[in-house]
Amino acid sequence: MACAFLSGCTKVINLSVPNAAAQLVIQGNVTNAPGPYQVMINSTVPFTAENSFPAVDGAVVTITDNTGVYDSLVETSSGVYTTQGNWQGQPGNTYTLHVTYNGVGYVGTSTMPQPVSLDSVTFDQITRLKKVVIEAVPNFQDPPGVQNYYQFTETINGELFNKIFVFDDRLSDGKYVRQPLADDSAHLALGDYVAVSMYCVDENTYTYFRELAQQQNTGTFDAVLFTDVAPSDPGSNLSGGVLGYFSAHTVQTKAGFVSVQ
Repeated sequence: MACAFLSGCTKVINLSVPNAAAQLVIQGNVTNAPGPYQVMINSTVPFTAENSFPAVDGAVVTITDNTGVYDSLVETSSGVYTTQGNWQGQPGNTYTLHVTYNGVGYVGTSTMPQPVSLDSVTFDQITRLKKVVIEAVPNFQDPPGVQNYYQFTETINGELFNKIFVFDDRLSDGKYVRQPLADDSAHLALGDYVAVSMYCVDENTYTYFRELAQQQNTGTFDAVLFTDVAPSDPGSNLSGGVLGYFSAHTVQTKAGFVSVQ
């Protein structure tokens, strides 16, 4: 393993060496929106191989919770496992993902936080690096005295923007928050139809994506590139040495056309 020391932080990110052995990548989500929910399982490839990530077929996947939910997922397409039961994720419940593949078991646990109301999404026009850009701005009241972790996504004219954003309330506990979704490129234009989703995630999920952000050398409010599968370096809440994450989180979405004052 090679180590990269990141400026401004104490954590050491372990970088995978080329041609490392293939590993499973598990990515699963349960939300407070109606299901079904999905778990995606892929395999990594050597660093020097073609940039494709084979789907993993034939795994046994279940999701349970602390209230008696039990769901055996069905492989609805190659590497994609979908819940069958008529249940919906609930804030405060703890969900456990079990995956068995080639006789080896992997487990991940996540407790769904209480939701925080996304009041609105507005748009700011600013000048950055001598360029005029437009940024979406989620507006919400952070609850006082509670650690909260947030994740945001943008869908622009029906296409999911290829970055996610994470934010914690360490410096804004109990405050009214206007958090621009800053980005290095001018990706929004007047008249675009934009949907912004806010997820209230647990600390493990936040830390996972925060570490991705550190790899991208971004700031406290982080923009993180999506990839076909999760990168190899961030710490996972899944047992067994696999890559990826399992997240139980709330979701709210506000949508509208881009306009500025």
